[in-house]
Amino acid sequence: MAENILNNFVESFAESIPKQTVAALFQENPNSAAPQPNRLLKRQKTVHHVLGGGKSADVLLWRNKKISGSVLAGATAIWVLFEWLNYHFLTLLFIALVLVMLAQFVWASVSGFFSWSSSEVPRLKIPEELFVNIGMVVGSEVNRALGFLQDVASRKDLKQFLVVVASLWAAAIIGSWCNFLTVLYVGFVAMHTLPVLYEQYEDQVDSFVSQLLGQFRNHYQKLDAGIISKIAKAKLNAKKHE
Repeated sequence: MAENILNNFVESFAESIPKQTVAALFQENPNSAAPQPNRLLKRQKTVHHVLGGGKSADVLLWRNKKISGSVLAGATAIWVLFEWLNYHFLTLLFIALVLVMLAQFVWASVSGFFSWSSSEVPRLKIPEELFVNIGMVVGSEVNRALGFLQDVASRKDLKQFLVVVASLWAAAIIGSWCNFLTVLYVGFVAMHTLPVLYEQYEDQVDSFVSQLLGQFRNHYQKLDAGIISKIAKAKLNAKKHE
């Protein structure tokens, strides 16, 4: 029974995947004039350009270490407050409002002793443009991510498709181990560490990925020679006899 299920699965696998598509994935091109550097996901642009350029890419690649360090430290402080110290967002929000009102009350009370006018009491006001810019940035990044996933799904680049699917699957598994805030923090830390590490050790990472793909290529060639080709020939001979 198990052997029949395995044979049916392999036969379905051999029929469903085009031979030329898989061969193009795992075989080298003998007609190439000169060996080209194997870049991750066939990347031809700089890491800074891939990340979108601009100030956001500068922060992720630590072009300004003070700003990047401050952003990472702020995210770590928020994660520690909510995750380790078991604070809640509403609790911190209301405590912050109480402190602001207390400072405002003290300032207004002290101003009477120094004959200060009420207009000199500092007012806390968040610019409306800040929320507009945050909404635009978040919406732009979400649309960019959705567009990237749709482009990967629409292209016929099987290698890139498998890498993205494996990454999403790994993210789903990690998400089952911890809560949403921790997942966001881990992703935030990864965004602030992996790009700069890849930029510094680009050749080593690309070489490792190339060796890994070479191992997959060898395994596929063994699978093709040992099972898939024999099954295809057996089915062809069976059709001829029929």
